Amino acid sequence: MKNTAVAAAVISALMGLALPAHADVPAPVDKAYPGTLKLHVDATDIGHRIFQINETIPVSASGDLTLLYPAWIPGNHSPTGPIDKVAGIEFSANGKTLTWERDAGNVYAFHVAVPQGVTEVKASFKFLSPQNPDQGRVVMTPEMLNLQWNAMALYPAGHYTRQIQVEPSVTLPKGWHYATALENESHKGDSYAFKAIDFENLVDSPMFAGEHYKRIDLNPGAKTPVHLNVFADNAKDLEVSPEALKAHRELVQQMYKLYGAHHYNHYDFLLALTDKLGGIGLEHHRSSENSAKENYFTEWDKSWLGRDLLAHEFNHSWDGKYRRPEKLWTPTYNQVKRDHGLWVYEGQTQFWGYIVAERSGLWSHDNAMDMLALLGATYDKGRPGMQWRNIWDTTNDPTIAQRAPLAYRNYQMSEDYYQGGQLIWYAVDAKLRNLSGNKKSLNDFAKAFFGVHPGAWDINTYSFEDVVNTLNGIEKFDWTSFLNDRLKGHVNLSKSLNDQGWQLVYNDKPSDAVKGIEGRYKATDFTYSLGFMVSKEGTMRDVLWDSPAFNAGLAPSMTIVAVNGTQFSGDVLKDAVTAATKDKAPIELLVKNFDKYQTIKVDYHGGLKYPHLERIKGTKDYLSQILKPL
Repeated sequence: MKNTAVAAAVISALMGLALPAHADVPAPVDKAYPGTLKLHVDATDIGHRIFQINETIPVSASGDLTLLYPAWIPGNHSPTGPIDKVAGIEFSANGKTLTWERDAGNVYAFHVAVPQGVTEVKASFKFLSPQNPDQGRVVMTPEMLNLQWNAMALYPAGHYTRQIQVEPSVTLPKGWHYATALENESHKGDSYAFKAIDFENLVDSPMFAGEHYKRIDLNPGAKTPVHLNVFADNAKDLEVSPEALKAHRELVQQMYKLYGAHHYNHYDFLLALTDKLGGIGLEHHRSSENSAKENYFTEWDKSWLGRDLLAHEFNHSWDGKYRRPEKLWTPTYNQVKRDHGLWVYEGQTQFWGYIVAERSGLWSHDNAMDMLALLGATYDKGRPGMQWRNIWDTTNDPTIAQRAPLAYRNYQMSEDYYQGGQLIWYAVDAKLRNLSGNKKSLNDFAKAFFGVHPGAWDINTYSFEDVVNTLNGIEKFDWTSFLNDRLKGHVNLSKSLNDQGWQLVYNDKPSDAVKGIEGRYKATDFTYSLGFMVSKEGTMRDVLWDSPAFNAGLAPSMTIVAVNGTQFSGDVLKDAVTAATKDKAPIELLVKNFDKYQTIKVDYHGGLKYPHLERIKGTKDYLSQILKPL
């Protein structure tokens, strides 16, 4: 082996291509990179689901060139750059192959040996996108694709990404349409070139493309365009009813009324109606990646569950993209992001996503109240993990778990800064109204904190203290303690809804939200009775810690085969739970655990329980006010 290595070094030296040294990855500086990168993606191989990438990188010196593949992906809040999908890497200059080596301590960094006299390096590689969901999110199907530039590019280390200029281009399958926040430069046939843009904003401008496409103007006649770009597996799913069109146009207007400013020069919703392309909801400054079921438009009355997605992702243009927690912005995509600010970035966006969904008509009032009841119940009875963890600590979850399945999510917790953070903001809204005699609310905070500098679409960072100072500018109070009690304490966050004038009640009537979730996941919900949700095949999901089921010995790995001697079905188990309210005998479940069968007796007699909200008499109804359209 040693002699082989020596021989390789001699051959390389004779060719003028010294093996790359084990150099450190250069630290980034806020200085313009010399020259403009050219990046082309060939996305025509939809049969194999392969993207071919060719890149030209200007260089001004010989020696070690360090190229980086983006690791920390905005919106993912974690080092999830799909480096495992990259294959066939080659570098060349002046028609000759260059030697390269992956960094020994950083798998996202590549050291390339650049000979004397070379002015540009060509990079070529393939992105082998997932064939099945168990390999990752499917991003290419026979009908459509989702091109994310962070997965398709290398960039030179040593510079802030905003200082690296790129000329991107793409070749698409014949006759396909596309949508992106990038601005067109030219096209020839099915190849499209876009205006040069800095690498930071290139990554922030993904593309959807496909065979069946419709573009809808959501703000006709406006100086700043907003479009809904819809791609579907089938052309018939592109038909949009007047009611649906009105709600999506009102989404834009309600967001403008809330903030009083916007932070883009144009905005493009990218929406895929599909059961083939992997699901997504991902924010960008001037666009967002979204997906929904095929019946999103064609069965408007049935498709309401999840229609808050566009409101959530659109809100991120203000909260998360323009105003961004100071530790969540880094000069490059290969430096550690610190996620503690996600209780604002995601938590308040979750808050406004629900509210603007109702304000715009994407949801009915009953839809919103049903979803808020489920939200409240999650932190009233459904998060026993709050006994040992807090919301602040869950901001570390994008790095800890990276959304991998968990054995006991309710006890381990996972990214609870979304929903738990949402409830904290209901508490803030109620406190602002109480302190001001109902003259101030979170509407005022939104405008003061996010509605600044109209038209700007750079990045305006903030700290915890900035949040506190803005709240104090609206109403003086000990906001630091108020927020930390909820962020870092072990409290029942559902009490935020009590502050809003509503309380949780549980009865045996499932809400439309529960029915919708059961239908979507083909499951039956016993979360607040027995302590689990169960699929139609009998597989339990996330058995609630310390619930009757858990204490009887049930675990998520088990499958229910029979109930009281009768073959399992969701309805059979419902009937057994109802019957047990009058029968002192425990419910007997025959379960399969690996290759063993056993009978487990659940001594539960409380009946079916589903959460609902009802008014607290004698209190102010703040909740109805915050849900009301502006």
